[in-house]
Amino acid sequence: MSNQLKGKNIIITGAGSATGIGAGLAFGLAERGANIAICDVNEEGARKVAADISEKLGVETIAIKVDVTQRAEMQEMVKSTVSAFGQLDVMINNAGIIEHSAFLELTELSWQKLMNVNAMGTMIGIQEAAKQMITQGRGGKIINMSSIASRQSFPAFAHYCASKWAVAALSQAAARQFAEHKINVNCMGPGIVKTAMLDGLDREFLSKGLTKELGDAIHDLSAGIPLGRYSLPSDLVGTAAFLASPDSDYMTGQNILCDGGMVML
Repeated sequence: MSNQLKGKNIIITGAGSATGIGAGLAFGLAERGANIAICDVNEEGARKVAADISEKLGVETIAIKVDVTQRAEMQEMVKSTVSAFGQLDVMINNAGIIEHSAFLELTELSWQKLMNVNAMGTMIGIQEAAKQMITQGRGGKIINMSSIASRQSFPAFAHYCASKWAVAALSQAAARQFAEHKINVNCMGPGIVKTAMLDGLDREFLSKGLTKELGDAIHDLSAGIPLGRYSLPSDLVGTAAFLASPDSDYMTGQNILCDGGMVML
């Protein structure tokens, strides 16, 4: 594995699930030499992921408990990362949640819950990372996790789609705002990724009588992917590494889909 990110200090939110996208990115970027702050509302999970990376790869990791909807906690997260590593080079706003709802059954509470975590949490993450990077005066990279749902909306996930369109919009606005400080802001948009969150969605479909057996929802959602399969978190590492590295210094405000060809624009 290359040392593409050697010496880079990276925060990844929502990285406390061992089978999640965040943990997958953490391992992949650590393999490329980065120091990683594993941040999650699940502190025990974050500690396990951080310890596993340190043991297997020998890079410096820390675990931080954080609720991305709470600005004070996000500020403390950045402060703790800088205290441990010396500076912040890359912020990956990965924390997110999903929920199924028929359009006419969508409630204000469900809307607010997803928008708070997925959109507002990303907004706060961008702001707090940018403040630190501006103070450092060395530029930086901010990577926000969008989705195919930021390009194409689906009626059973209207609030999730709205939140991911918001992530893309925030990223473009931030890219324009912080370009003068040499801070690049981009999105990466996964499609169907086999994680604990997808497994939870599969169980939700079954409990609502929308499918007959476990695995049906994952099969149905993955049907028609041109590359012939759903993705794994490891499939997303290359794009994240590119966006975190100097190789993407002339790219900002972009939303790169990593979806096996599900959405082509």
